[in-house]
Formats: sequence, structure tokens, C-alpha cells
Amino acid sequence: MRFCISRVAITPRLILVVASLVALLTFTGCGSRSGQMTAGLPPPIPSAEPVLLFNGTGASSSDVAAVEAVLGTLGVGYKTADSSQLNAMSEQQLGGYKLMIVPGGNSITIGGSLTGETTSVIRGAVDDYGLHYLGICAGAFFGGYSIYNGVDLTAGVWFNFYADENKGIHVEPVEISFPGSAPLDVYWQDGPQLSGWGAVVAKFPDGTPAIVEGQSGKGFVIFTGVHLEAPESWRGSMPFTTPVAVDLAYAGTVIQATLKGTPLPHF
Repeated sequence: MRFCISRVAITPRLILVVASLVALLTFTGCGSRSGQMTAGLPPPIPSAEPVLLFNGTGASSSDVAAVEAVLGTLGVGYKTADSSQLNAMSEQQLGGYKLMIVPGGNSITIGGSLTGETTSVIRGAVDDYGLHYLGICAGAFFGGYSIYNGVDLTAGVWFNFYADENKGIHVEPVEISFPGSAPLDVYWQDGPQLSGWGAVVAKFPDGTPAIVEGQSGKGFVIFTGVHLEAPESWRGSMPFTTPVAVDLAYAGTVIQATLKGTPLPHF
């Protein structure tokens, strides 16, 4: 904290006033969102599994299954929570998990199925308890700022659709690029481009961010606008240059990075 004092006589009374201001700012500026000191938070309630996967209203059941398949391949334990179960959870309960995953689906429906208190609880678990968050497609929309009851882990930044949405395209293979490795041809369906927040891990063909990462309070966050976890059955007759096994392997890399809070290489 810097104070600039000009043309004022420094007296013992002035020193006392300044010291009081410093103390006041210290105790009101370092707490949690509610002003409560982080050190005074109740302890988290440990979960038996490290990952909580949202499978409630608005989440795509096929994407939930796709994420479950990757978690199974990784050997990572998880629990699922539907909308009513998530609405009943406290910050301490959520804070007992290491990672929360919100899959693709409909972000407006997801937000509408949860209370405003619940999104505040998610944000508190991330910011104050260090819960990590992975948002996939709709989960990325929901994790950013949104008038549809978004979690707002982005300090007010909202995400728009990838540009091909405005061309009337809703599903396609897209080639995403990385700073130090070969590009991947991945499945995209009505997903966001992620400009304005975090470090850029991968880019869409037009240069906008396809995957981003960053901190929200104590929590580590990754948003992806593409479906790395998409199984072979989603591809249909669409031409992909990258084998599905390669995309699925990188989906595992992203999940592991978010689980551990370890940043991926970025631009």
C-alpha cells in the first residue's frame, strides 16, 4: 500500500490516523467474497473421490458418458451430482473435491436448473477452497459470466460462440493449434471461443482461443470450446485428420492438468 503525502505537516496525530487507515484496509481487503477471512473458513468436508461430474438438467447425457469413459481410462475416481444434489451442497462439501467438471449440453438450461446460491457456492468453493474447475463447451459458457446464472469465474468476462456458428454451422471438425506441438483435428459443436480471459492453450483456425487456463482465487480453471473427449461414434461421416485415440489422449491430459492444477503449455 502506498500513501502520497504532500504539503501536510506530519504530526503524531496524523501518524495515528494513517496507521488506523492501514489497519482498516488490511482487515477489509484480504478476506473472502463475503469479507470473512479465508483463514476463518470452515474446513472442507473430504470426498471419497477426487472428481465431481455434473450430470444434471441441461448436461448432455452423451457427453457425461464420454467424460466418464476418459476418467475410467485414467483410473480417476469420481462422483456425479444432478441439479438437485448440487443445489443441496455447501461450499465445504464442494471444497472437499479436487475437481469439478461441467460437460457440454445447454448452458442456459444448466444455469436455470440451479439456484443463484448454488452458483455462488461453486464460485466460493473454487476461489476460497481451491476446487479446480473444467468447463467443456456449455460448461465453459456456464463457468464464465452469464446472465443465465453463470458461475463467473472470469471476473465479468463472458464468452461468445466460435465464428462458424454465425455461418450457420453447428457441428464440424476443427483444427486447433498449439504453441509447441502438432495441431489436432477435433469435434466442435456450438461451442464458445474464449477470448478475454486466461492464458491461451490452443487456438481455432481464425486465431481465437479454443482452450484457455487460469486461476480463479485458489482454484485452477480450464475452459475448452471443443469436445476433446468425443468418441468415434460422434464423428459419423465427417472427415477428421486426427485419429480419435489421439484426441482422447489429449482429453486425458487436460483432465489430469486441471485435476492437479498444473498449467499446460500456452501461447
